[in-house]
Amino acid sequence: MIVQAHRAIIGGQIRENVWLEVNGGKIISINDGSVENEDYLVSGVLIPGFVDMHCHGGGGKYFSAKSAPEIEVAIATHRFHGTTTLCASLVSEPLDALESQIRGLVPFAERGEIVGIHLEGPYLAKSRCGAHDPTLLRTPNVDELMRLIKTGKGFIKMVTIAPELEGAIQAIEYLVSAGVKVAIGHSAANFDEAKAGVDAGATIVTHFPNAVSKLDDEGATFATMAMSDDRIALELILDGHHVAKNVVDRIYSVAQERLALVTDAMCAAGSSDGRYLIGTLPVTVSSSVARLDSNGSLAGSTLTMDGAFFNAMDIAGLTIPQAVFASSTLPAKLFGLHDRGEIAIGKRADLLEANLNTQKVSVVS
Repeated sequence: MIVQAHRAIIGGQIRENVWLEVNGGKIISINDGSVENEDYLVSGVLIPGFVDMHCHGGGGKYFSAKSAPEIEVAIATHRFHGTTTLCASLVSEPLDALESQIRGLVPFAERGEIVGIHLEGPYLAKSRCGAHDPTLLRTPNVDELMRLIKTGKGFIKMVTIAPELEGAIQAIEYLVSAGVKVAIGHSAANFDEAKAGVDAGATIVTHFPNAVSKLDDEGATFATMAMSDDRIALELILDGHHVAKNVVDRIYSVAQERLALVTDAMCAAGSSDGRYLIGTLPVTVSSSVARLDSNGSLAGSTLTMDGAFFNAMDIAGLTIPQAVFASSTLPAKLFGLHDRGEIAIGKRADLLEANLNTQKVSVVS
């Protein structure tokens, strides 16, 4: 297949009037100029497919669903919005239920429809649990984690842990030794406790700065550690609700190269307003904002990655190449996916056309 593009993001820069040759799902050549009889003409900007590390569902369905067709709906919803690499996230549940949900996702990972599974819980701080049921939270236990990883058949890619919990450091060290990425978050940790998690091998902060100490908190806090430590990447839900613009600006001013856009999407992403559940907790989505019925707290987002990509430019003032880095390149690197996340020879041909005027993306096929 030949793809002709008026503009493309290649090597972190805008490159004009190029054409790509694709064979067997990979990019085999990148060339300047024009070619006749192209298979796909990109009049917008050619960018790599989005990589979403943290997503719970979409199209009205969750990745925790018991039926495969429901999971397929969630995957297809985010695929339509440009997510070509997706990690399926699960919320806190009893261990038996969590194992069942993991088993339901393994076939999708084996077929490559998702890249893996993210466990956002149950090893979280009750005081920072957000939309997780506090009665289901547990202290980290290596034996339990071994059981969950075995159930996942190698497809548990990331686990979120509050680093101050009893047993957390040993759990982080075990997960890292098993090749699992560790994110710290949903945490009441202070600076030193959060740093201990990074020292043990954690490399990501879950949806920063949500569900941790705020940046305006005084003293040496989790948030100040995350901002100052170059070893750790920061997930960001850029939906206009989770993080105020002035906070986004502050974060980008010191940590731009460490920010990875995520959706943290609950099932209403790509769907409609209404009444939903997160786990067993009732949620109301109004004007595309999801909040717990119990206390009005934000309960995930209804964001899709194309929205996050365009918001990065509109809200944070990023350039197109910077938005590509945050939505594709960095997330792929964080997960060790060296075959995607950028347009380059030998990489997967996960390609999108981004129309900056209409703020829509199309999957190039």
